[in-house]
Amino acid sequence: MRISESRGNKHKKPKSPKRKSIIQISPLSRWHPRLRLATDWAITVGSVLLCLLMLLIRFPGMELLGIGPNWLLIWVVAWSVKRTAFQGAFAGVVLGLLQDSMTSPDPTHALSLGVVGGLTGMLQKQRFIQEDFISIALIVFAMAVLSETIFAWQLILMGDRNPADIWAYFQKVTLASAILSSLWAPVVYFPLKRWWLRLKLAE
Repeated sequence: MRISESRGNKHKKPKSPKRKSIIQISPLSRWHPRLRLATDWAITVGSVLLCLLMLLIRFPGMELLGIGPNWLLIWVVAWSVKRTAFQGAFAGVVLGLLQDSMTSPDPTHALSLGVVGGLTGMLQKQRFIQEDFISIALIVFAMAVLSETIFAWQLILMGDRNPADIWAYFQKVTLASAILSSLWAPVVYFPLKRWWLRLKLAE
């Protein structure tokens, strides 16, 4: 029996070597600085354009009382969490102006998103807030309420509408927007956070 086993082992075919993937992406730290910068700009601007596009698209299950998530607010929070108040406010104003160009500049979204970006940047995140699903969802929920409140006050100050009607409609819009935005926040936040973290480590 031993002889037959040894003969059988001799006739076994050698294992074929593992195939290496043809496409190999070098680590981000080995990229040329200009290539890293260009890729960062492409991802950042591309994500903004995608959020602007998502404002116009409503998929099934993405609406509550006819209101969808505030994608630009989610992006501003994702940007401002690890940046200064000035950087957050600046990003909020720019995205607010972009939203005004798609909807109506009167009242403006730049004010509400600018305040959201500035306040998010001022949060003492290192001490009190952990960057997990619940924390980001709570931040987005609170900022969505604040943003809709600022927008409602602008409508009231314009003086051409009944304040009671504005507040009645504002309550529905605020609750629906805050709930949906907080639930969909990780879809925008975590991919961007992972990219910006890898970029920071590479630099």
